[in-house]
Amino acid sequence: MSQPDYVIDEMISAKTIAARIEDLAREIRETFANTEKLVVVGLLRGSFVFIADLVRELDMPVEVDFIEASSYGDSMESSREVRILKDLRGEIGGRDVLLVEDIVDTGFTLHHVIELLKTRHPKRLETIALLDKPSRREIDVKATWTGFEIPDEFVVGYGIDYAQRNRNLPHIGKVRFLENPG
Repeated sequence: MSQPDYVIDEMISAKTIAARIEDLAREIRETFANTEKLVVVGLLRGSFVFIADLVRELDMPVEVDFIEASSYGDSMESSREVRILKDLRGEIGGRDVLLVEDIVDTGFTLHHVIELLKTRHPKRLETIALLDKPSRREIDVKATWTGFEIPDEFVVGYGIDYAQRNRNLPHIGKVRFLENPG
């Protein structure tokens, strides 16, 4: 098995993430206090760890569903073409919906999925992103709640991958590529 050509420097600790999720969950509970049941829609695959931790902090009736969209593949750069790879199983018409994203970068994926979900007429649609890179934004879109604003760094961990690796790290780490000696 070959060694990766990069190292990962911790950027946001697991403890810091957990504390922030508690705060975000409190705000979400207040916002959706009168809902019969909140439909939490996770954008796969990078958001699955965030969703698991977030819904455990939501002391309210929740339903979890997933949608998978891609604009990256195995690349570090967005293709700007968003494809839906897996759609929701349930109906969201007339329901309170919280769309969960791992990271908002160019904004193409989040914008596309928000517009798609709006066509299904939810009663209310709010968004939350664990990470936000506003310096990379190409489309004017902003999540209702954001865990952390980060600089333009390539990050992995806590569900976020690079070519399907490093999702299992308990923290967010910055990828630092190694120089290839001659």
